[in-house]
Amino acid sequence: MSRRHHFQLPRAGRYLPPLGNDFVSIEALSGLVLLAGAVAAIVWANLAPGAYGDVWGADLTLGAGDAAITLDLRHWVNDALMALFFLVVGLEIKREFVDGELADLRTAGLPVLAALGGMVVPAAIYAVLNGGHAGADGWGIPMATDIAFAIGVLAILGSRVAPALKLFLLTLAIVDDIGAIVVIAVFYSAGVEAAWLGAGVGVLLAILMMRRLGVASTWWYVVPAIALWICTHESGVHATIAGFVLALVVRGGRGTAVGPLERLEHTLHPWSSFVIVPLFALANAGIVLSGATFGDAVQGRVFWGVVLGLVVGKAVGIAGFTALGMRMGLRLPSEMTLRSVVGIGALAGIGFTVSLFVADLSFAGERLEAAKLGILAASLLAGILGAGVLALLGRGRATRTISTTSGEP
Repeated sequence: MSRRHHFQLPRAGRYLPPLGNDFVSIEALSGLVLLAGAVAAIVWANLAPGAYGDVWGADLTLGAGDAAITLDLRHWVNDALMALFFLVVGLEIKREFVDGELADLRTAGLPVLAALGGMVVPAAIYAVLNGGHAGADGWGIPMATDIAFAIGVLAILGSRVAPALKLFLLTLAIVDDIGAIVVIAVFYSAGVEAAWLGAGVGVLLAILMMRRLGVASTWWYVVPAIALWICTHESGVHATIAGFVLALVVRGGRGTAVGPLERLEHTLHPWSSFVIVPLFALANAGIVLSGATFGDAVQGRVFWGVVLGLVVGKAVGIAGFTALGMRMGLRLPSEMTLRSVVGIGALAGIGFTVSLFVADLSFAGERLEAAKLGILAASLLAGILGAGVLALLGRGRATRTISTTSGEP
């Protein structure tokens, strides 16, 4: 077990009974905040579509002269603030590999294989529907799992979900994040500018030298981190990758010691969960919901590629690759069955945040709107299906537990 799988907020859970009695994890609570951001975006876009577009389309220039960078507000959120999101994701991934569930490949083997199926099968379903058509570039959209929403659903289900299922989903989602980062870096980056990429490598080497010299305070790394983001942005590699790369060079604590990795993650995690991700949802989830919009979307291949990829592909891929792993000799935890993996797979079809992110990299105009509508529809459907399957299985589990306790044969 890792030293800390989530951070806790004292007393918050007292006011949110479905999520806990005394404490509520950031992952669970952030799912509610993320939902609020998405709902606010949809309401705003439908009540004042012009204002919504004008605000997030307004240009903002930072810097001066040749060093100035001009982006609209939406892309400052997507390219700059989301780099901090991917920094936190990278810190979590590194901690799990160093001192968490991914440190033991025997334990992590099955969820890692399941995560691979949960990426390959949805992408394949999307590609079959859209290959050779205008929407072919969106194959990466249904590969993602939104850990905040998924963990939030598990928190609402409470004790009806065995702890092993939560751990399986967490490990699966971490591997899923790795896959998403690789896909974004390799397939959704523009033409690479070698000079800027070389400059970024130089900044990274300087950061490594600072680490080797024993510079421990995170404040000393702020300016090099900004320089790394600028170099990455100008190089053509998507700027958010700078956050993940920076996470890989942060030093972790040894044993039970708390190092810069743990301190930085502890500091940034609440900001990422409660500010950056909801702000991203507010900037990107706004879509005009009308009969015409929905009618145009459902007639297109992009919408159905996203919906079937997330709802069907995730469940089939995760359950299928898990069954394959079991045939290879890998074992599920004693509290889990293949049926419960199907429930986890359905829940993993909630692809909200990273799916919206990849959609924005893939499309513009009507295809982007169709992809967004597909993500919203699929995430809602996946959440309902996953929660329903796990609730039914949890009810059976509770019945068996009561029968055993009461001495019934």
